[in-house]
Amino acid sequence: MTFPPGLFDVFSQPALSLMVERFIGYPNVLFRLFGHPVVWMGKLITYMDEKMNTTAHVKSLSRLNGVLAMVLLLAAVWIVTTAIEVICQFIPYGFVVSALLATTLIAQKSLRDHVRDVGRALSSSLTEGRAAVAEIVGRDTRGLNVSDVVKAALESLAENTADGIVAPVFWYCVGCLTIGGLPALALYKAINTADSMIGHKSPQYLHFGWAAAKLDDLVNLPASRLTALLFILASLFVGKDRGKDRAWKAAKVTWRDARRHRSPNAGWPEAALAGALNFKFGGPRTYGGEFVKLPYMGEGRDNFLRQDIEVALKLYDRALWILLVLAIGFALIL
Repeated sequence: MTFPPGLFDVFSQPALSLMVERFIGYPNVLFRLFGHPVVWMGKLITYMDEKMNTTAHVKSLSRLNGVLAMVLLLAAVWIVTTAIEVICQFIPYGFVVSALLATTLIAQKSLRDHVRDVGRALSSSLTEGRAAVAEIVGRDTRGLNVSDVVKAALESLAENTADGIVAPVFWYCVGCLTIGGLPALALYKAINTADSMIGHKSPQYLHFGWAAAKLDDLVNLPASRLTALLFILASLFVGKDRGKDRAWKAAKVTWRDARRHRSPNAGWPEAALAGALNFKFGGPRTYGGEFVKLPYMGEGRDNFLRQDIEVALKLYDRALWILLVLAIGFALIL
């Protein structure tokens, strides 16, 4: 098979980034020396929040300011990353440089490590387990028991697989076909970061964060469904028998329960993971002191054990292998 000069290099970048980031991640030494692109985006969002979110009580004006803030954020990210992409086109093996830079915006290793840390912390004490899971969830963790801590970690694993890995890679591939892989990936990450910082329904951000929240819902829609499919396919390769039964059950639970979630996207990966491992997710929890009762997803066990974290991570790893195969296929077919 032959390709036009440089074309295969461009389309192979997502696969290369996935392979490198999965095993190396973002080294701590680089974080200490240079920080992290998401941190830089966060500082810009914080600055605009302080300067522009001054009319929270006026719906129309606050929304307008929020839309303007998102336009400025995305414009800044696009200009910087497009300039980097252009420079990479004129240096030897620039596609490798671009792919390495893109690894900073994919979170395979980081997510795995954080979820595994919850299990390790629980082996020491419940207090340490609560502290570890508080690093990756937004709910209140002070009153959680061991089962609650594990469930919180697994629900976070499901949701963050979608918006921390699959969505970035999806838009990375789309960008390779359109505006450039690195700019498209960075634009997605900017939207997702803005949503996590200002896309809340609190009085302060209800209107100012409206654009960030709506954009995030939109850009995560395809990847959330793809993540559910990856978990369903991965369930074929977890355990010693009845893989087809597990996959069928995961598909059934996903189709039935995913849309029960209050988020248009989070329910898909969570329902798929619950169905694949015969768990039950959802139920009551508190966020910032506010009691929330989410609908249940899945029909399996809701008494979680520390060992369930490793079982879920096996499914996660197999889903990532399937994602890598798809990324390689993207490079070979196009």
